[in-house]
Amino acid sequence: MTPAVPKFFIQTFGCQMNEHDSFRMSEILKHCGFEATDCPSQADVILINTCSVRRNPQNKVFSLLGQLRRLKKSRPNLIIGVAGCVAQQEGENILRCERAVDMVFGPDHYFRLPEILERVRKGERVVLTNRTDDIYERVDNFIPDNWLEAGHVEGCKAYVVIMKGCNNFCAFCVVPHTRGREVCREPQNILREIKTAVEKGAKEVWLLGQNVNSYRAHGMTFYNLLDEVSQIDGLLRVRFTSSHPKDWDNTLSDLMAERPTICNQLHLPLQSGSNRILDLMNRRHTIEEYLEKIRYLKNRLHDIELSTDIIVGFPTETEEDFEATLRVLEEVRYSQVFSFKYSPRPNTRAAEMPDDIPQKVKEERLQRLIHLQEKINGEQIQSYIGTVQSVLIDGSHLRDSRIKNGRTEGYRPVKIRDAGLKVGDLVNVRITGFENHWLEGVLQ
Repeated sequence: MTPAVPKFFIQTFGCQMNEHDSFRMSEILKHCGFEATDCPSQADVILINTCSVRRNPQNKVFSLLGQLRRLKKSRPNLIIGVAGCVAQQEGENILRCERAVDMVFGPDHYFRLPEILERVRKGERVVLTNRTDDIYERVDNFIPDNWLEAGHVEGCKAYVVIMKGCNNFCAFCVVPHTRGREVCREPQNILREIKTAVEKGAKEVWLLGQNVNSYRAHGMTFYNLLDEVSQIDGLLRVRFTSSHPKDWDNTLSDLMAERPTICNQLHLPLQSGSNRILDLMNRRHTIEEYLEKIRYLKNRLHDIELSTDIIVGFPTETEEDFEATLRVLEEVRYSQVFSFKYSPRPNTRAAEMPDDIPQKVKEERLQRLIHLQEKINGEQIQSYIGTVQSVLIDGSHLRDSRIKNGRTEGYRPVKIRDAGLKVGDLVNVRITGFENHWLEGVLQ
């Protein structure tokens, strides 16, 4: 009788970087003989890849661990691990608080997953959150060459990490403490991974990093890297995230305008429209500088789609500060806004400030911001009707296989009723209507 293949389940919280890390861990486990399952009750190994940027995702992690405690009680051989930023932040505390957890490891250690699993099988409870002293002082191929064949390709898209960590120490942000200081990959290591992904069928690549604009390695800046990536044969689209306003400059706007493969889409976190709050946040730019860069970009790319992050209720935020943020929304007219109520994070400068904005006020401001953004987005979606958009097909509709899904250059989702289309096709679509945030169209 053939022995059962061991199964694993990964629950991911957080950003695209976390999604990418989960993919890497998935590939490592498959390499070790596991297969994935969508059902935690069938898994032999359960990993929770965590985010601690805000309080709510962290709360969800501990709530999930409480549920898994019951599963572990009925299946004592089940291995449960916590990875990612909460793991890096909490370390031993997780093992003390949750007896069901067998292993805790930070973002720097997921390539050691086979070793960690072996130690757990021998009865050890493992915590790996240490960092080597020299990791912050060197360019690093933190994705080893022998794992490049496991490039993160989903359908027709590839996700490639070009750097990790952050040196900015924004007052509200825990990333420098959980993911460490900036470390950049060698450019040739990045380019090899992208070319491998294209050979595997990728038509679009996302360059990922906490702050891609500050990429520097072997004399190459982010501008140089983006320029080279945009000219790789067979690659139809290039996107990147995330950018920091203080590091964005007009040469990057010019490059976006000059290279047809670089999508007309930019995520540029605002956080606040008030200079006083930006200064308290240690953002190291003014709102005037931010808007000047946006105006230049819009002048070079008239159809640019912009998205942003905004925090409401940062310590001492007044009504005047908040209204300054709303004025920026009115001027920039973002396609998408990721908005959050401020919550103190451990080890950050803001955690030492009084969290003096009542929750009721935070909630009221958040709702006002969401209402304004929905109005702006509704007007933008309406303006698409009758236009022709270049759409990359990336999948089928979940409930109707006759409908194909795709994205415009600006990352707007589009539904097209045409069963003959394949994932990876780049087609011109005339927009005929919309449903909620989805555009609808027909082949041109």
